Amino acid sequence: MKISVIIVNYNVKFYLEQCLQSLRCALKGIDSEVYVVDNHSRDGSVEYLRKRFREMKFVASNHNLGFARANNLAIKRSKGEYVLLLNPDTIVGEDSIRKSLAFMEEHPQAGGLGVKMLKCDGNKAMESRRGLPSPLTAFYKMCGLCARYPKSRRFGKYYMSYLSWEKPEKIEVISGAYCLLRHSVLDEIGLLDEDFFMYGEDIDLSYRILKGGYENWYLPVSILHYKGESTHKSSYRYVHVFYEAMLIFFRKHYRHLSFWLSLPIKFAIYIKALFALVNMVAKRISKLLGFFPYKRKKEADYLFLCAKESMKSCRRIADNKGLSASYMELDETDKMHIGGQLDSRINPSVNTYVVCDTSLYKYSEILQLFENKPRKNVSMGTFSPKSHIVITEKEILR
Repeated sequence: MKISVIIVNYNVKFYLEQCLQSLRCALKGIDSEVYVVDNHSRDGSVEYLRKRFREMKFVASNHNLGFARANNLAIKRSKGEYVLLLNPDTIVGEDSIRKSLAFMEEHPQAGGLGVKMLKCDGNKAMESRRGLPSPLTAFYKMCGLCARYPKSRRFGKYYMSYLSWEKPEKIEVISGAYCLLRHSVLDEIGLLDEDFFMYGEDIDLSYRILKGGYENWYLPVSILHYKGESTHKSSYRYVHVFYEAMLIFFRKHYRHLSFWLSLPIKFAIYIKALFALVNMVAKRISKLLGFFPYKRKKEADYLFLCAKESMKSCRRIADNKGLSASYMELDETDKMHIGGQLDSRINPSVNTYVVCDTSLYKYSEILQLFENKPRKNVSMGTFSPKSHIVITEKEILR
């Protein structure tokens, strides 16, 4: 078997459904298997998806195992020459996996591979390429020098922003959102470290691949990652869990400096967590006491790009949800020229979701439409005639 795809799910059944639909297209003609490990979701994910994707293997855990342990459970059962760790809130293009496998076949020293992850507005996610968070690299990131000098090979190494986006590049850290690995390399260096419950396990695995004498690569093949930038990075929980993961990484790989590192890292954790907590409490108190005038949030506009057969369903959803919606009925010829017409149909001062009909557009065409020209206040949405659901980064409409 050529490849085993492993997805860990937790309460995102509709995003996962879309991911699995895109996987079906991407895996056509490839000897493959797909494992979905559900971390005790409470939204009925397994019951909902198992009957819709009977060819895929579902493992329903009675507990939340965490990302590393859940992936390891499936890796141990997998039979593929390659293992792809994939997030449930992603969309893969029809040729993404095929191109990734071809690259790995041509580069036998490559132990792992990541790809170009897009945000919902078509911009590239910085997490697509990262450097190892050595003590200095972590310091530059935490003190803001990385953000201030992103093209610097010294200060900007955390995101390796000095590398080209349009050609394959050697990198140090592969994102766990799309992480293609040789099974033989995992057999040699070991599986994901289960000391990491969430965050950090991809950094640790990438480091061990490099220490094992293999290479990590970035390939300019595009996928969508919904949550790449929408995590609440100012929240108390995120700050605490993320920096605790960094502390585990430092203790494991920089043990000789553990005393000097643990003190400032712990200090950073508590300071950032404190700021997040104070900010959260201040906002709640201000809203409760009315210190600041309430600003009504503007409703988003929706522009549906639909095939004739899907128009009725799209209108029904928009009417039922009271959306401010407009529609463009397209065929195979029209869709090729839609990019130039979008500007005239979109109000740049209003947040707009351009919703693409997946019976009309291939997933790779949707990604390309937004990547070719990211627009301010414009985000990607999809409509699936199979599920009759509209999906955006913010909500599920049906």
